[in-house]
Amino acid sequence: MRAVGVIPARYASTRFPGKPLCPILGKPMLQWVYERASRARGLDAILVATDDKRIERVARSFGGEVVMTPRSCPSGSDRAWLAVREKPFDLIINIQGDEPTLETSSLEALLDLMASHPNLPLGTLVSPLRSQREFRNPNVVKVALGEGGRCLYFSRSPVPCLRGKPLKGARAFRHVGLYAFRRDLLEAFTSWPPSGLEATEGLEQLRALEHGVEVRAAVVDWPGCGVDAPEDVAAAEAILLREMGKRRAQPGSREGER
Repeated sequence: MRAVGVIPARYASTRFPGKPLCPILGKPMLQWVYERASRARGLDAILVATDDKRIERVARSFGGEVVMTPRSCPSGSDRAWLAVREKPFDLIINIQGDEPTLETSSLEALLDLMASHPNLPLGTLVSPLRSQREFRNPNVVKVALGEGGRCLYFSRSPVPCLRGKPLKGARAFRHVGLYAFRRDLLEAFTSWPPSGLEATEGLEQLRALEHGVEVRAAVVDWPGCGVDAPEDVAAAEAILLREMGKRRAQPGSREGER
């Protein structure tokens, strides 16, 4: 199984133009994502799929492999497919380019999920919900999970209904937006028009469920920290600084000896 990570990176974000190039602790956000993905075992290559020469130049400056794609791509999945359709990969990991805190072990958990289920067409990640605020927030996508991590539904609404029960101990999860597509499915998925539930919820993954595709998730502790707008940068930087502090504090760490 040849696996590739694809990082879709477009410049013209409505809420945050030039987002992939936004400096995070002095380094472009795209570089944080690329370098963290590069540490994952099981990936044979990583591609930056972009439509902008500025992003291409920056990606190449830190050693990234770039595939130019059309500006007309309607989604990251479409951009990922165009980046790999002429390349010999069996498994395509769509890695969000606005996740500078990407946890390498969580990416590896997704790869392990696909390796342990060789006939699974689509895999993703979920993390336990930890607060009622998250549970009720429509910007936090919830997932109803069945046995074996099978994804039954994705929603912006609070699912499942707790019926007065506490959140702690409930099977309540948030979606972490990394996707692992088998090649045949990604090609088919990008040929299907947006589905009804997808349009209603504004969630692309519902297109797969509405077409009867089996989707399973690996449960990880990392909840993601997507940078959707400029005001999200500070939260991402705080997480990265905490990680650096922990590494410096580890016994025998070179950073800790300085």
